[in-house]
Amino acid sequence: MNVRAPGRVGLRVGLRPRLTAVCTAVVALVSALLLWLGWLLVGGVAQAPSLPPGSMVRVGDRMVPSEQVSAAVGAAARDEVLRAGLIAYPLVVVAAALVSWWLVGRVLGPLHAVTATARRLSVESLDTRTGVRDARGEVAELAAGFDAMLDRLQAAFEAQRRFVANASHELRTPLSVLRTEVDVTLSDPAADVEELRRMGAVVRDATRRADDLVAGLLLLARAESGAELSERVPLDLADLVVPALAAVRTDASARGLRVLLRTAPAPTHGDAVLVERVVGNLLENAVRHNVAGGWLEVCTGPASADGAEGAELRVASSGPEVAPDRVDELFEPFRRGPVERTGAARGSGLGLSIVRAVVLAHGGAVAARPVVGGGLSVTVRLPPQDPESPHS
Repeated sequence: MNVRAPGRVGLRVGLRPRLTAVCTAVVALVSALLLWLGWLLVGGVAQAPSLPPGSMVRVGDRMVPSEQVSAAVGAAARDEVLRAGLIAYPLVVVAAALVSWWLVGRVLGPLHAVTATARRLSVESLDTRTGVRDARGEVAELAAGFDAMLDRLQAAFEAQRRFVANASHELRTPLSVLRTEVDVTLSDPAADVEELRRMGAVVRDATRRADDLVAGLLLLARAESGAELSERVPLDLADLVVPALAAVRTDASARGLRVLLRTAPAPTHGDAVLVERVVGNLLENAVRHNVAGGWLEVCTGPASADGAEGAELRVASSGPEVAPDRVDELFEPFRRGPVERTGAARGSGLGLSIVRAVVLAHGGAVAARPVVGGGLSVTVRLPPQDPESPHS
């Protein structure tokens, strides 16, 4: 059994001391190499003038024969270089350690800011940022990337918080209706069959609304995850429009809407259930959020003349005016149009959210713009049909 020494458990050396040690070691090694080269070269280049044989010359503090002057001068020069080097070498190493410690601290300062910010983060403090402004190079890119990640996380958490709050509110409404109707009916001892039938109708409508809301939430989650989009089959938006329009024709006739249908082949590929839901949601919204005696226009076709850019579906309808700066809000969950546009059957507010999620999951694009005089026009573009698809 291997047992660690108690004093070394959890012992971790920081990056600053390690980098300082590396820099100091490099300077120490280079300085030692330069000192050795200087010592070696000084001894080799020492030259003495020609002297008469047998004469004595003072070199340093001793007398040497003229024949040994060159060797004695070289040895003296080496001793002097060695003496000076042994004094300067530790000073250079200490100076290198101090300068390295300071420089490494300056470089790692932004990293410490990023680390401190990460440690302080929580769901309630996602608005915290590193505050790094004077960094340069890769460290600045790291700090900027970390701040950008926090921006995306904060936006995602806020969107999730709004989504949960709105979903809870939307689900609470039909549940409150159910509880109120049941409590009122049960508290009335004289309730007859007609009253029970009325309560049953209200309960049925409330449960249907709750069921539609839950189904919409599940469909939205499936589209946003993209986990089930691997099985894509060839589709034609023109073929999907016909049954979707038949499903809303009764409501359209009840509102007195004029329906204009212009279809051309619009081949694409994708999840059949999700793409059908896109078409159905657009038509249901166009009918539900319309005005009495209004109009509805549905067009399909290639997104370009040769169809290379994919398939296009455009659904336009009349209705109250929508401010251009509020069009993008309609694609957020539980965001609805003007009150006049919603009416009594206001829906769950997930229609366009599902449309956007499904289209983006398929690699397409969706855009909306107000119609002059009131109304909304939504255009969906999906990728072209894959010619290599085995179902093509």
